[in-house]
Amino acid sequence: MKRKLYIFLLFLGIIVIEGCTDLNEEVLDETSSTGLTDKQVADGILAPVYAPLFNLLYHTNYFALQEISTDEAILPFRGGKDWGDNGIYVGMHQHTYNATDPNLANTWSVLITAVSRSITAINTLPEVNDANKDVYLAEARGMRAYYSMVSLDLFGLIFVKEDPQETSTVLRGTDALEYIKSELLAVEPSLSTTAGPGRLTKAAVWGLLARLYLNSAVYRDRYAADFSFTADDMDQAIQYCDKIINSGQYSLSSDYFSVFSNDNHTNKELIFALDQRFDIPGSHNRLAYFSISGDMYPLANAPSANGTDGPAITSDFYQSWTDAYGATDPADIDPRFYQKNLDPTVGCISAADYKIDRGILRGQQYGLIKQNGAFVKCDNGLYKIDKLYNWSRSRNDLAVDFKENVDYTSGGSDYDKGYRVEKYEFCQKTTDGRKIGDADIIVLRLADIYLMRAEAKLRKSNDVTAALADVNTVRAARTSSNGNAVTPAPALADINLDLLFRERGFELYWEMVRRTDMIRFGKYEGTWTEKTDSNPQKRIFPLPQTAVDAASNIPGYLVQNPGY
Repeated sequence: MKRKLYIFLLFLGIIVIEGCTDLNEEVLDETSSTGLTDKQVADGILAPVYAPLFNLLYHTNYFALQEISTDEAILPFRGGKDWGDNGIYVGMHQHTYNATDPNLANTWSVLITAVSRSITAINTLPEVNDANKDVYLAEARGMRAYYSMVSLDLFGLIFVKEDPQETSTVLRGTDALEYIKSELLAVEPSLSTTAGPGRLTKAAVWGLLARLYLNSAVYRDRYAADFSFTADDMDQAIQYCDKIINSGQYSLSSDYFSVFSNDNHTNKELIFALDQRFDIPGSHNRLAYFSISGDMYPLANAPSANGTDGPAITSDFYQSWTDAYGATDPADIDPRFYQKNLDPTVGCISAADYKIDRGILRGQQYGLIKQNGAFVKCDNGLYKIDKLYNWSRSRNDLAVDFKENVDYTSGGSDYDKGYRVEKYEFCQKTTDGRKIGDADIIVLRLADIYLMRAEAKLRKSNDVTAALADVNTVRAARTSSNGNAVTPAPALADINLDLLFRERGFELYWEMVRRTDMIRFGKYEGTWTEKTDSNPQKRIFPLPQTAVDAASNIPGYLVQNPGY
């Protein structure tokens, strides 16, 4: 019976741990001489534990909650036609979200599914006769701790049980924090050091522990007027950052945008990420297509692969760059801001040479011109490059000319409003721009480790010298772009928590850490764009009303978060 369960779980998996391919289902029984190997069985049990990451790291799930709720991203009702969605993105940005928000419900559902699959694997793996089972068991427990950590951060609670048939215990605050910590500490000795960024390794757990200790003050007392960052917590955060930095396994990439390119699976800066190679079922290109214009076509061989005019960066976030660099354009002084790939003066270009710009996109955009379902070509057979207009929106009068100011007024939400972000490289193998991804989506990378260590040193003892060294190490590393040497961002002369918060924005924008950062740095009740809400109860999201209703047969089991 258990053997049949293993086979069922194998075909339930969306990914295959070793890199993936399509699975051909066979009807097998326990006596089949052509049955699965023990390793295939073990892989099949573990695969569903990682699979929910595809949906979690989706543009309308974790990204929306972590970015659009902040001063970094805004998604208006584009042109009065697109992305209205009953006002949920306006509510997310203005902090007027409520318990019926579908993106909150979807994210909650993904996390519940992920924890459930982890528990199934934890209970099933001990029966497997494979040499990898102890490592896989540690991964399943560690991933359950990771999903629980995300749940604690977003919703202020976690669910704990060991037997799939039991009713989970609900933990909040310190109890939840200590449980996650204990699970990560328990699995660390059994994990691999070399499994790669798509798998939970020792270094990935060290990074999660560093992040957990750094945010412990928030998780213990969510609504505190001032968070109490203890010396012990900061020492622990520093210790785990040290382990990663001193391991010699990871290095900062000289080309900033290569960290987010389609071949980033082997990039030595990645510590833990969603494995997104294009032939893995479930991979997606949503983070690359979400922000750019519907009249931007990044692939010469795919006339259906375009953007969707989604979120822009706020003028507030853009101003943090201009405030830092004064009269100097940030594109000219910081390689993390922008990477120029397309020369609009070439006029005609081959499909192989065509590549759109990356980073923060401003002003008039150029690219392929689509007419009657095909791209226009020059007389010499090359593809024509010209100014872009909003033809797909039936706005031939409106250039794809991105303006800084973006808000919820009619004029401020038009298709040309707001600077856009193309940080992750557009997948070269997608046909519609949405499905199929080739760039690993990052959960943890080395630059974040340096910045976390700098923050812990500042919070513990205001060690400006050591913190400044870590920050400047990251800035100095970015010395190339597309194979060409570039000048790195200038070293900072001083550092404090406000400057470090700004630096985390420069380094980690669009990487789904901004909300967590804003809360920890005491910025989440601030004012930006059209957001004025200052209620500290918004530091966690409401539990989806559907979840509260479903638990109503157990009095007091699932209590709605305060203020909702």
